[in-house]
Amino acid sequence: MRDSCQLALWVGPVQPAGAQVWGHGTVSLPRVFSAPPATRHRSPPAAPSPAMMAEEHTDLEAQIVKDIHFKEIDLVNRDPKNINEDIVKVDFEDVIAEPVGTYSFDGVWKVSYTTFTVSKYWCYRLLSTLLGVPLALLWGFLFACISFCHIWAVVPCIKSYLIEIQCISHIYSLCIRTFCNPLFVALGQICSNIKVMLRKEV
Repeated sequence: MRDSCQLALWVGPVQPAGAQVWGHGTVSLPRVFSAPPATRHRSPPAAPSPAMMAEEHTDLEAQIVKDIHFKEIDLVNRDPKNINEDIVKVDFEDVIAEPVGTYSFDGVWKVSYTTFTVSKYWCYRLLSTLLGVPLALLWGFLFACISFCHIWAVVPCIKSYLIEIQCISHIYSLCIRTFCNPLFVALGQICSNIKVMLRKEV
């Protein structure tokens, strides 16, 4: 069996408790700091392929179309943006009113109020039942045509006009700088030598 011998070294002049020293003195070693571990070089993430980008774009479009088609409708507040709040919200008091001194019989006034309210309510329901869906189809088709014309006709025409007018503006500014600027500078030099003296005679 081999005898194992362990040698302990410490840094600095202070001797740890329980340590044994061989020789005539202790050796003070300089303080050594270990370098931080080297970081492992990581390669940048690979760019997504066009097929993956196209697939993500298709999934996003499908999700948007699904959200539009299957969006829950609020059956309580049917005018969330208040587009008809002050236009077609008409009550009996907004249409018929009797000033002081021109009152009808109380029974006539009550029956008139009830007749107006009930007839307006049920007539609107009957008309919306008969014509609501056809008019919704008509307005949807109309606004689809407007969107189509705006996307495929109006915006390209405006863009082409801006491109052409930009070329014309460069030619116009070149002509102004070439012909008009020297003329105006000369006129300014001539007019700068004109002096006007005002004298008040008493």
